[in-house]
Amino acid sequence: MRFAVLSAALLAAVAVAKVHAQPPRDLPHITSERLEQAMRASFGYDQLPPDLQARLVQDEVQRLCTEYRNEPPADVAERIQKLSAESVVFPPDGKFLGDWKKGEQLSVNGYGLRMRDDPRRQVGGNCYACHQMAPQEVSYGTLGPSLLQYGKLRDFDPEAIRTAYIKIYNSNAALACSTMPRYGTQKIISIEDITHILAFLFDRDSPVNKE
Repeated sequence: MRFAVLSAALLAAVAVAKVHAQPPRDLPHITSERLEQAMRASFGYDQLPPDLQARLVQDEVQRLCTEYRNEPPADVAERIQKLSAESVVFPPDGKFLGDWKKGEQLSVNGYGLRMRDDPRRQVGGNCYACHQMAPQEVSYGTLGPSLLQYGKLRDFDPEAIRTAYIKIYNSNAALACSTMPRYGTQKIISIEDITHILAFLFDRDSPVNKE
């Protein structure tokens, strides 16, 4: 009997906690403003150099995703995707596939996105944090879908390569308020680096596409 009462109490507590854990959805604009104020206060915005100050200011896409807590209505989602697609810059030489071996190195490199990064070090894509890629690598995250045999499953189609480039450059062009970093738009990695990662996904000789 005591066990049943205790179990019921615990279940009730968990239910209450879940309710209170959900952010209020009736004041999106105030939440966005408060978030920016909190970020500026936490990082000592006024004392930061201009390049670091800029990293604490939301652009329009970030602001919209914050206001709607990554669940924008259809018309706002369409606007986010349109703005994001307009930000995409394609390789100037028109070549989407670089060196898959360099792409492999970038995919396992998690360095970057910290306030005091050493500019002399190569920033990586950290792809394995969210995706399965080459079958030889047994440590990978599952937040994103598996990319195993990514190019092979798409018949190495040029249009699929172009679509993947857009997703890497600015994932919000494919899915509004995506949790994937905007590698190109935010200049996390270069256009050349993106082509190397694409080669890792689409080159026929890449381990990603081997049995």
